Amino acid sequence: MDARTINVELGERSYPIVIGGGLLGGNFDLSDYLAGGDCLIVSNETVAPLYLDKLKANLASSTTRAVELPDGEKYKTVETASLILDALVGSGANRDTTVVALGGGVVGDIAGFAAACYMRGVAFIQVPTTLLAQVDSSVGGKTGVNHPQGKNLIGAFHQPQIVLIDTSTLATLPPRELRAGLAEVIKYGAIADAGFFVWLEENIAVLLELEPDAVAYAVQRSCELKAEVVAEDEREAGRRALLNFGHTFGHAIEHCLGYGEWLHGEAVAAGMVMAAQLSGIDSGDVNRLQNLLVSAGLPAKPPAVGAQAMLDAMGMDKKVLQKQLRFVLLGELGSAYVSSDIDPSRLERVLEAAD
Repeated sequence: MDARTINVELGERSYPIVIGGGLLGGNFDLSDYLAGGDCLIVSNETVAPLYLDKLKANLASSTTRAVELPDGEKYKTVETASLILDALVGSGANRDTTVVALGGGVVGDIAGFAAACYMRGVAFIQVPTTLLAQVDSSVGGKTGVNHPQGKNLIGAFHQPQIVLIDTSTLATLPPRELRAGLAEVIKYGAIADAGFFVWLEENIAVLLELEPDAVAYAVQRSCELKAEVVAEDEREAGRRALLNFGHTFGHAIEHCLGYGEWLHGEAVAAGMVMAAQLSGIDSGDVNRLQNLLVSAGLPAKPPAVGAQAMLDAMGMDKKVLQKQLRFVLLGELGSAYVSSDIDPSRLERVLEAAD
């Protein structure tokens, strides 16, 4: 499959997203995107055995070292980020070092955070290997780690030099992880492109089968939509908040269950349905969203964690302003907005699903 390139337009911080099959293994030269000849590859114990050697072939002209992190959302912590910082310090890394993240969203977020912190910021490359990371977390420069009181509370904006997406890596992705990634794909249709939502309704079965052309289009369209929003609102002062559709509820689900019990995409899936119900849109559109998520093998309602526990967890959400909860809501499928003007009784009814 020929590589496709999407540009994230951010002035001097602009960068390409390159999408294609079989790009790892030396089929795309990353040397032009390195700050110097030295790089640290950050991966985890699951992904490194599969793709670390292949990635080194894309970095053949540089001196590479690697650090392997434990695998899982529960390790997305300051302590784990310190492992990367220790490796950088221990190797005498300078400001011309590039940190290369090889893995899913957790690896990318932690590696990017460490790159943002080391010497007040060194170059950073994203090589996402999960669908969720390819369509969402690798693009846009959000990096960070979790805190016991909330998800992604500690972090920084730090844009990558390039995002290299090899869709062939999805062949080794566990089916549950693939389904979780589809939640973020569905999100883009729900908030920004009704036509894409219809395409997903018609093609969800072949996406689950990893049909190459369908996967390539889903990843490309998702990245196009995110790149457009990020270019307009890099630091989430306005429109970028729309990308958090389902995440206020979803992050609360993750917090209440304990990080890792439900995958991020699973929690977002249930959260999107809750947000759609809170929006008060036509019940037929809510049903379409539910049906698409169920067809993708995702949960359409939250676990029984308790309405009050959910509400307490949402109080630590990053979208809270002046002590008011803000939600990303739908005007209709394909169009979203942010609001803190919520009917308390409707919110109470939505939260009852978690009791």
